[in-house]
Amino acid sequence: MAPVGGTAVQDHVALAEIELCGELIIAASAAEDRLSLESIDEVLRVAEERNQG
Repeated sequence: MAPVGGTAVQDHVALAEIELCGELIIAASAAEDRLSLESIDEVLRVAEERNQG
């Protein structure tokens, strides 16, 4: 049963994954051809994550 009173539970990891998927969809729709692995890494900011780690 759902909680009464409009209390929403947010899964921050899931929300971040959804945002990244959206960014990939936007990049893919704007590209003339398939996205390269490098382009995908750029959209997902892989290099930034590696540098922070």
